[in-house]
Amino acid sequence: MSEATSNKRTLEGVVVSNKAEQTVIVQVERKYLHPRYRKTIRSHKKYMAHDAENTCNIGDTVRIIESAPISRRKRWVMETVLTRAEQL
Repeated sequence: MSEATSNKRTLEGVVVSNKAEQTVIVQVERKYLHPRYRKTIRSHKKYMAHDAENTCNIGDTVRIIESAPISRRKRWVMETVLTRAEQL
């Protein structure tokens, strides 16, 4: 048997807040072409994601994956940290 593929959505974004316990807020940016004017438009959306080990810091690029509801606004889980933010 081969590995089972998941139908869960994954997104990549930047951590903008990690103040809550076991929670990070990830800002995901998407670019799309305006249908009429053919201009590239950038839009962003913030998602609350579960971070069980509190490993993320502000500025980290992370991958989040869809999950069952964890709390009222959390429906995503932090899967991996892609790049770490540079510490000053």
